[in-house]
Amino acid sequence: MILLLALVAGLLVGLALARWRGHPYQGPELGHLWLVFVAFLPQFVVIYLPMARETFPEWLVSGGLLASQILLLVFAWLNRRIPGMPILICGVALNLAVMAANSGFMPISPQTASRLVSEDILLDIQPGSRIGAKDILLRPQDTRFEWLADRFLPPAWSPYQVAFSLGDVLIAFGAFWLLAKPESSIQLMKRGIPL
Repeated sequence: MILLLALVAGLLVGLALARWRGHPYQGPELGHLWLVFVAFLPQFVVIYLPMARETFPEWLVSGGLLASQILLLVFAWLNRRIPGMPILICGVALNLAVMAANSGFMPISPQTASRLVSEDILLDIQPGSRIGAKDILLRPQDTRFEWLADRFLPPAWSPYQVAFSLGDVLIAFGAFWLLAKPESSIQLMKRGIPL
């Protein structure tokens, strides 16, 4: 959700800046875009296909999630010179680090999870078990790199509640910057466009 909001906001800001400068909006020229689709495939197979949770063993699911993060990191690295991409790289790397250190899943504490699921459901989930598609329920003291876990939540009044990590925040900010400012000032000056 945070990524979707960042993408929409970045595109709107990018369109507004292009209009203000008097030239058409030009999105970032991303290379190796096929890697994004390949990166999504492992997640799609192990998480979103019907009956996947009952069919695939945990090691295959966690391996698929890690493979997905690695492929996204490769894509971002290959496009690292585009504004916003270095921030996105940091976010993906942080998420990959915390997931790799915690059995291939994103850790979430019982306290954070209590805002997302009912108390009755939470009582039935044992620490170390998966909760949701990509998270694993772990007590803070049992979590490696706990400060990188899914620990942030929208305000309680928000109708949509979802936990997100520091890596997710950086990915969202990088994606926003990618769309809001796809061309650097130097590129614009080279093209003769006044700033």
